[in-house]
Amino acid sequence: MKPGPTQLPPLRAPRLLDQVRERLRYAHYSLSTERSYVYWVRWFVRFHGLRHPRDMGAPEVEAFLSWLANRRGVSASTHRQALAALIFLYRQVLEVDLPWLQEIGRPRVPQRLPVVMSRAEVQQLLAAVTGEQQLVLRLLYGTGMRKMEALRLRVKDVDFDRQLIVVREGKGNKDRITMLPSALIPDLQRQLAYAKTLWAGDRAVHRLGVETPPSAQRIRVRSSRAFR
Repeated sequence: MKPGPTQLPPLRAPRLLDQVRERLRYAHYSLSTERSYVYWVRWFVRFHGLRHPRDMGAPEVEAFLSWLANRRGVSASTHRQALAALIFLYRQVLEVDLPWLQEIGRPRVPQRLPVVMSRAEVQQLLAAVTGEQQLVLRLLYGTGMRKMEALRLRVKDVDFDRQLIVVREGKGNKDRITMLPSALIPDLQRQLAYAKTLWAGDRAVHRLGVETPPSAQRIRVRSSRAFR
């Protein structure tokens, strides 16, 4: 559940786009959502001659959305994303919850049948790539994971004994378990062994490890100081 305007702490950032980022990170939105919302807020401000959104309202929002649909020809899903970004801007950043936010029309997203590749098409695609790229594609096809779930997969979340993978912070920020096909185990084990040799080489020359969140870095610094 996202926090409402009455629960939000005071903003620290002086600039509008930084304030949008601050609110999005406070609400733990994904990085891709942050980039999309900032993009649409920037376009909205530029479209109206760099006027501040606080000085605008329903006519300006509707004019911008109408321009996107009629002049830019964006899809219904893109239209809805731009509207969601502006609603977030007014509610969460400017803390303006006006009735017209609910009255703005939302385009209907058409229902489409999913396009599923045939087995021959999948084999042709896998044959066109090699190495780590092929392993990632095989993971996507064999486990049903999404792209970023496969790219963010960690060593500790692969269970070879029970042949399963723990997907952390998937869609909706939820964890789930998916099966690990036996055909992927040898290649995954080779990839893990290769990664371990890279890690050992970095440790031998005192090279810094992987990037960690700022909060984890602060904990590590405090811990190292405590044991000096």
